[in-house]
Amino acid sequence: MSGPLYVPVLPAKPHALAAYQQLDPAVQSAVAPLWNLPPRSGLPPDVLRAETRRDAHAVSRRQRHHPAWLDAPFADAAQLTALAAVLAELGELGPLRPVTGPDRPVSHQSACLVHAQACGNGLGIRVAMPREWDGAAALAVADLLARVDPAVETDLLLDLAAVQADRAEATKEALRALDFLMPLIPWRTAAVLSGAFPQVTAEKLEHGLHAEPRMDWHTWRELSDSGRGYARWLSHGDYGIQSVRALARETSQGGGPPWGTLRYTTEESFVLAKVLARGEDRITVNRAAARQLTELPDFRGAAAGAGESWLRDCAHGRGPSGTGNATVWLRVGNVQHMSYVVRSLRT
Repeated sequence: MSGPLYVPVLPAKPHALAAYQQLDPAVQSAVAPLWNLPPRSGLPPDVLRAETRRDAHAVSRRQRHHPAWLDAPFADAAQLTALAAVLAELGELGPLRPVTGPDRPVSHQSACLVHAQACGNGLGIRVAMPREWDGAAALAVADLLARVDPAVETDLLLDLAAVQADRAEATKEALRALDFLMPLIPWRTAAVLSGAFPQVTAEKLEHGLHAEPRMDWHTWRELSDSGRGYARWLSHGDYGIQSVRALARETSQGGGPPWGTLRYTTEESFVLAKVLARGEDRITVNRAAARQLTELPDFRGAAAGAGESWLRDCAHGRGPSGTGNATVWLRVGNVQHMSYVVRSLRT
């Protein structure tokens, strides 16, 4: 079994695509994203297919040289039909791996199985486990795997979804699932995904910097120290600097709140700072927020990557980049987070 060091769950949106492209090559080579197509509902079939194709091709262009997975976990029946048509076009577009799961419609499973067999890039099986592991899930996974051609290289993506302080048994449940899943087939990759980034509200950020514990990282360390023979083969995955629920939102058509969030990842916490999207005080407030992050004892310095250098420039008014907007803040947060996670895993 072999696999990437790190599997971030990323939305197939401009900010995440740009963040992946901005990673240092040494970091990028250790990252294999699980790209999530955004949900798109209520569109005419031709428009839906065109937008699904655009999203998939945008991912493919970023992944010409490194493998990654492509999933549509929030798609309705119409979007899944459009994705099946797009999958048939993707065979020549780089090492993208389709993803299905035991909870997906049979038509979606079949389309992914056919595509994986025809293109030879492999197949991802995403097993959703937002709560405890149960026998029904075990049977569903086994039934799906029985339909996979043994010649197709298959990846396990065990998705714990949100793992925060109120889910103390997450590691124990993950081990129960892995004890069942790991012996089923010779997986090419086995990754455990979880997300601890919080739902951010303006009230939460009213009193300066706010820190939230990185329970996903804590869960990963417990899995690594579990003593299971397969633990050393597992790849770490997380939802990065967005909440699990954020990926299920429809693509925004503009607007949004008058405030936003700068994010910084430390060993134990996500540190959040409030910034303004508009208003007379925007530049002053945003530079002060960036300055607070650069003054953290855990700030890694501008040489750590494009995320840290942007925060430094924003804090001190250097360069042409200004103080950003929602897309920039997400991009910067993703770059610093992914870079830090890779370096943490290597050490």
